Amino acid sequence: MRIEWPTLALILASYVGLWLGLFVLPGISVALAMAVLIPTIALQSSLQHEVIHGHPFSERRLGEALVFPAFNLAIPYLRFRDTHLAHHMDARLTDPYDDPESNYLDPVVWAQLSPLHRRLLNANNTLAGRMILGPLIGQVGFMAADWRSIRAGDMAVLRAWLWHLPPTIALVALVVAAPLPLWAYLVSCYVALAILKIRTFLEHQAHERARGRTVIIEDRGPLAFLFLNNNLHVVHHMHPKLPWYRLPRIYWNNREAYLGRNAGYSYPGYGAIFRAYLWRAKDPVPHPLYPKN
Repeated sequence: MRIEWPTLALILASYVGLWLGLFVLPGISVALAMAVLIPTIALQSSLQHEVIHGHPFSERRLGEALVFPAFNLAIPYLRFRDTHLAHHMDARLTDPYDDPESNYLDPVVWAQLSPLHRRLLNANNTLAGRMILGPLIGQVGFMAADWRSIRAGDMAVLRAWLWHLPPTIALVALVVAAPLPLWAYLVSCYVALAILKIRTFLEHQAHERARGRTVIIEDRGPLAFLFLNNNLHVVHHMHPKLPWYRLPRIYWNNREAYLGRNAGYSYPGYGAIFRAYLWRAKDPVPHPLYPKN
């Protein structure tokens, strides 16, 4: 059986980080415990993404068993898996209806929103807004859509949430039993989700051609590690079965080809994105090409 040891090692390290943050470090400092828990929770989400694409084992269910409890408490793994695999239909990228991870709205829907709702979504389209408001806005929208699906009879969505409850309750019970205050864990979850919003902020853009919709961010720092090199997003979309630790070499050995592939949609690093878009929206909320794309 194929085993990708770097990924397996990180999965095990995430549990060590959780244990340290819950039981060891709070006795020294709650702030220190949170400083460990925040990247641990963010990293575990990236590891769930790896498992979705068939890592670290050739048998995906083995990997799923290791990452099934969502450290962030918010996103059921089975819903993450199903929506993300649907997102990988590149011809549908950014579509307000067919791409589950799209941040664009149908212009008709946008025109019907209240002024307050529009202001919130416009703020959410800046990087600061996406980090501060984005986890809450995204969770409310995600759960509302799933509730509509459940009411319409989608049993797969219902099963995903029912499977999510036992490990989530167990994890919350573990936190309550730990010396770390529950509020500190919940804040850590929110901040971890905010960090993940940096990755998804401009992963995809509206473009007439599917190949021009996916970004390359040439970052090699701590955020690239937390995101398991998913900042090289074109490479991931073109080769979703490649493990995270192979993406940089594949990209840098074929850099010009990938930049040609995505029509040059790239940034030199996350610092450039913060400078450009911290307080300024990169894209409009209504899809600028819909329904023509």
